[in-house]
Amino acid sequence: MGLTKSEIFSEEQNQIAIYAKVLGHPARVAILQYLFQINACVCGDLVEEIGLAQPTISQHLKELKNVGLIKGNIEGTSVCYCIDKENWSTMKTIMNGLLDLDTNAGNKTCC
Repeated sequence: MGLTKSEIFSEEQNQIAIYAKVLGHPARVAILQYLFQINACVCGDLVEEIGLAQPTISQHLKELKNVGLIKGNIEGTSVCYCIDKENWSTMKTIMNGLLDLDTNAGNKTCC
């Protein structure tokens, strides 16, 4: 199987795909929902809240952090995570551009 040639796609298309991929797992969606719900940093409560093993939660947190949707600060022996609101806003703008394509297409129908 060939490699994806991401360089032939626009930066925006690649960014949308990255966001879609990170949001494509229900555990990561649950983590984001929980962080928004508590509206504060969380330092270890996620295992009990989400119901997955600590290593699994850590991997999902790593994915969310790599994309920039959350940020983490080291406090003592633990890392505390919260939503990166600036990057969240950027993602919303980019994703809304895709999700609003139907409103920009007018009333034309093909099928």
